[in-house]
Amino acid sequence: MDRTDRTDTRLGDLLLRDAPLYRDGRWDGDCLVVRDGLIAGLGSHDDVAHLVGPDTRVESLVGRWLLPAFHDAHVHPVQAGTEMNLCNLTDLGTIEQYVERIASYVAAHPDRPWVTGGGWSMDSFPGGVPTADLLDRACPDRPAFLPNRDHHSAWVNTRALELAGIDEHTPDPADGRIERGPDGRPTGALHEGAMDLVAAHAPKATQEELMAGLMTAQQHLHSIGIVGWQDALVGAGLGMLDTLDTYLDAHRSGRLTAKVVLALWWDRERGLEQVPELVEKRRRAAEVGVRATSVKIMQDGVCETHTAAMLDPYLDAHGHTTDNRGLSFIAADDLEVYVAALDAEDFQVHVHALGDRAVRDSLAAVEHARTVNGPRGNRHHFAHLQVIDPADVARFAALDVTANAQPLWACRDQAVEELTLPFVSETARQQQYVFGSLLRAGARLACGSDWPVSEAEPLHGMHVAVNRRAPDMGPDDEPLLPDEALTVVEALAGYTTGSTYLNGLEDVSGRLEVGYAADLVAVDADVLGGDPMALAQTRVTHTWADGSPVFEA
Repeated sequence: MDRTDRTDTRLGDLLLRDAPLYRDGRWDGDCLVVRDGLIAGLGSHDDVAHLVGPDTRVESLVGRWLLPAFHDAHVHPVQAGTEMNLCNLTDLGTIEQYVERIASYVAAHPDRPWVTGGGWSMDSFPGGVPTADLLDRACPDRPAFLPNRDHHSAWVNTRALELAGIDEHTPDPADGRIERGPDGRPTGALHEGAMDLVAAHAPKATQEELMAGLMTAQQHLHSIGIVGWQDALVGAGLGMLDTLDTYLDAHRSGRLTAKVVLALWWDRERGLEQVPELVEKRRRAAEVGVRATSVKIMQDGVCETHTAAMLDPYLDAHGHTTDNRGLSFIAADDLEVYVAALDAEDFQVHVHALGDRAVRDSLAAVEHARTVNGPRGNRHHFAHLQVIDPADVARFAALDVTANAQPLWACRDQAVEELTLPFVSETARQQQYVFGSLLRAGARLACGSDWPVSEAEPLHGMHVAVNRRAPDMGPDDEPLLPDEALTVVEALAGYTTGSTYLNGLEDVSGRLEVGYAADLVAVDADVLGGDPMALAQTRVTHTWADGSPVFEA
């Protein structure tokens, strides 16, 4: 069937052929023509032959399958890239490896007054908690500040604690906790707002380092098929610098080849007085051609540190109920006021809501905004959603809230088995990452990585969404709530049409259709017809953004 307008006689710039095309959940055709950065024709060779002339470049993709390129709905590229360029621990997994890498970095950078970077994993340490004495082995003389992958905790050495004046007499901040020994002395781990006690003394990245971080991250994301994303924290928050100008400069200079939406940071220490400032940032970005149209609110922490806001209290190491239900960084009544105000200004609200109480409070805030303002179509979304009470699942569709999922976490890995499930209620154990239930209840689903909290590869996230097992697990390993698994088509939609809808790009990218941007990815395996347990072994071989090659293996 011809899918092009034969009255248009202009020829294409590029013909990609010999690769099955992914369209509407199946393979359909094997030729695609690109013209002026857009898809000009697709289907069989006969369908597109009239668009091919002597100057059309032809590339055969035999042995490849062609998909719409991926979009990440929740990611921190500048942070990730900057850490990759510093003391990068993200590719390691044991204490010995961390200490060795840090020692090597210290030796290679004798001129740096601080050791910064990060990316360690909680499940590498007993109880999920590193200690200063371990870090002192690698870095005894200089202060070190190394956030973990999720940036809800930081590993610091003795010198950093001394420099910040943190001792047994230092109180925990209202929004965080200092890890302590039996004598009350700090042991070298800081959680949530307590990280700022040391971060305030650490050197800040320069604008040159931030730009280098963005470029490093963009190159990596393109290499795994990602051409668009929502940056989930643009502003001075969680010890990070405001990277708005980094994006604006990258766009002005033509170095930004991805389609991005920026989620401006909501300062939880302030209130409605910051709304005009956010409006002004959005206006300044729009003048350059960048969309800073979302606002990020962090409502709670994470289960591993018992700071995710839960309806049921956490359990202690013996399974006994405690009086801790986690942290709500913003009171529920205030959250309703803030979300309504942002909605009235036509901001999209992007909420970090990991525990079921945070989810319920966030849903109530959106419901309040709709009552006050009426439905405005601002595409609000909640990220992470580790635990959703069964009574709240259907409310996502009813309130038109998109579930912004990080599928890579939905498995029985060490962090879940050792640091989460033993410490949450039985109800919460049965509501871990309920993607299938959300879809069955009519919710929209978008997918992201939260990189550098976890790896960014969409195909790995798809693997877990479909199998509910980590990529390194086998078919005999127990899946996490297998009834919540997605099909390959549903998982792929989360990284394409789901995320492009969330970012307002559903008519521009995320599909192989005539008139859409030629945002394309070629992979080396049949993701529809192959073994689902082999999804994570699939590799991206080519990525195109607006018809231009941005990665080739």
